[in-house]
Amino acid sequence: MSISSRALRMAQHHVRNRADAQLNLIPLIDILSVMVAFLLVYSTEVEVIQNSKGIEIPQSIAQVAPKQSVVVMVTKTDLFVQGEFITTVADIRATPGTLVEPLRTALKRPLLVGKEMTERDLAQREITIMADKALPYEVLKRVMATCTDADYGRISLAVIQKEKPVPSAQFKPV
Repeated sequence: MSISSRALRMAQHHVRNRADAQLNLIPLIDILSVMVAFLLVYSTEVEVIQNSKGIEIPQSIAQVAPKQSVVVMVTKTDLFVQGEFITTVADIRATPGTLVEPLRTALKRPLLVGKEMTERDLAQREITIMADKALPYEVLKRVMATCTDADYGRISLAVIQKEKPVPSAQFKPV
């Protein structure tokens, strides 16, 4: 079995023009070091909060970042404290009264309360509510009332920061 002359010429051409492949790592290391520096600089302002897959958080233009606090998460169907399921929104709406008792019980647990506190310390305790923006206000109002009743003096609503709107005074008719 013999090789055709064309195939022989192609094989000789490939052998003659073959360059030894080398991997130069210096540019790769340079790129990685720039990426690490970029991530270190721009990741300091980010605050990680619990996973909010079932919640569409409203937007805000507030500049003050929230402090570390207990997180109450209210999806369209369920209520969680620090990621632990407490009750459903349907149960909250069906139960009469202004307080959500399962939530109050969860917030009064010794693990969340900690040591004995003075009245001033109780007024300074913070809680963050992450609620879906489509949630009925009556449910949100009852959750906030329960947080206040459970001795949390400062209630924050989690929002996504958006750009400031342009004031209407800057628009001039054409």
